[in-house]
Amino acid sequence: MTKPDSMITMRDKMGYALGDVGCQLTFGLVGAFLQMFHSDILGLTLQASALLMLVSRLWDASTDPVWGGLVDRWKPGRHGRFRPWLLWSAVPLAIAAVVMFTDPGMGPRGNLIWAYATFIGYGIFYTTANISYGAMASVISPLENDRAALSTFRSAGAGLGALPAVIVLPMLVFFTDAAGNDHLSARNLQLSVAALAVVSIGALAAAFFMTKERVVIQNANKPQARKTLAALLRNRPFIIICLASMLHIGAMLFIQTINGFLFKDYFGQGALFGVFNAVTFSPMALLFPFIGPMVRRFGKKELCAAGLVISVVAFGAAFLLELQNPWAYMVFGFFGGLGMTFFTMQVWALVTDVLDYQSLLSGQRDEGTAFGAYFFARKLGHTLAGSGGALVLSAIGYAEGTAGTQVVQTPEVALGIYRAATLVPAIALLGMFLLLAFVYPLNKQRLKEMHVQMELAKEVQRA
Repeated sequence: MTKPDSMITMRDKMGYALGDVGCQLTFGLVGAFLQMFHSDILGLTLQASALLMLVSRLWDASTDPVWGGLVDRWKPGRHGRFRPWLLWSAVPLAIAAVVMFTDPGMGPRGNLIWAYATFIGYGIFYTTANISYGAMASVISPLENDRAALSTFRSAGAGLGALPAVIVLPMLVFFTDAAGNDHLSARNLQLSVAALAVVSIGALAAAFFMTKERVVIQNANKPQARKTLAALLRNRPFIIICLASMLHIGAMLFIQTINGFLFKDYFGQGALFGVFNAVTFSPMALLFPFIGPMVRRFGKKELCAAGLVISVVAFGAAFLLELQNPWAYMVFGFFGGLGMTFFTMQVWALVTDVLDYQSLLSGQRDEGTAFGAYFFARKLGHTLAGSGGALVLSAIGYAEGTAGTQVVQTPEVALGIYRAATLVPAIALLGMFLLLAFVYPLNKQRLKEMHVQMELAKEVQRA
């Protein structure tokens, strides 16, 4: 029987994109403003903030495989196995985001405890929504082209969901003092977070109603998270994608975090941080119509690796030039974003490829556990960016204020921020390129062979 070219509709694609819009509307705030909120509003030291990010992220990451295993054991209802969790987690996730950006005014120790509790709480609800959402791609359609399309739409949704945090909010949440220095407004930030949280509820609800789970996973054996995780650790493509994703998410969040300080303290124009983010996100919109044909012609691995070369060159050149003009810096930001866009838009298709490879090896499809393990690796990338950002700022000599009091940085510190903002991403993205180009084995030809093997395996099972 001839396989159809596609099993999904535009409604599925748009609905799936809205799922990541809903997640990223609040999660984008973490990378863009949480570090600054902790430092400039709650008055946490950079060392305390780094430890907070480390402990909270490790705890958060450790719950991902656990939640994935629980979802795998969940009996599918008439709405499927994964979709209902989008609806059930939407309101708690929105409330947790608003609370996370609330200043309790409890002094240094109380504020630190508050920061731990609210960040960990937000992470729990984000895990509930995001792992279930990620696993949905494999049950919406079994076809490779459909999954590539879903990955592209998911990436577009993620970009759209992150836009308010990285483009609109920088124009709303900073104020300029009498001396002309930019500072963060706690009130404006919280009101903005509350507005985005409300919209996120609608986006996650729309994702639930607009998508459909078409694939019913039937395993010969009952899912066992321990065995699945042990098998994944022997899966070379899975390990490589995890490492590349760690570096990718770490670089992206580091860029978001450090450039907020860069435009505030080095260029002295905090509001331009939003313009910079628009510039770095714009390649996604430009490439969106062409990414499908490019993937079909060149292959996912090949296209992603080539793009990373562009990013490494852009960030490396910006580091060497030590630009003084923020608009000139944005040109290099555009090319840095351009090169990263290929991996950003295809990473979820790459993940489904390695899970297909895993199912070929084991004969099982434990999507929740596998995505939980993958999200564990991504959360380690979050940890690197969160703790690493604070440690880098501390090493540079960033001067911290007390709660409610913000400090003007010295020229030496400002230059150190610039160097970190360009050199760290260049190194991380170079590591990604080396992994994809020379270690990751699932190139275009190998994927074709793998899917033939999978079809043969299905024929044997039916016989």
